[in-house]
Amino acid sequence: QVQLVESGGGLVQAGGSLRLSCAASGRTFSGYAVGWFRQAPGKEREFVAAITRYDGKTVYADSVKGRFTVSRDKTEKAVYLQMNSLKPEDTALYYCAASASRLIPTMNDYWGQGTQVTVSS
Repeated sequence: QVQLVESGGGLVQAGGSLRLSCAASGRTFSGYAVGWFRQAPGKEREFVAAITRYDGKTVYADSVKGRFTVSRDKTEKAVYLQMNSLKPEDTALYYCAASASRLIPTMNDYWGQGTQVTVSS
């Protein structure tokens, strides 16, 4: 069992930045692909970004490309989502998820509880 904990959310003005962190309790992310997802009130959960298991390749949703960056800590103990040029439409509960077999985690993989990001206009 892998338990994930997100942190770093908060309230920021439009145009500002936040860095979210995802940590795995009691283990590292070695061998896991890690993805970030978000869910705004009244909307479905959507993919934001992911980083692959071994080669560190990244993939982004079009809505965040060029503004968000996903990265791994060199110790493999954390994965980050650097969010720049934030917009009010980025407001959502942000989740990280990890998969030992897929490029992009699914609901059948490991998930955290989420961290709230609120962007004011």
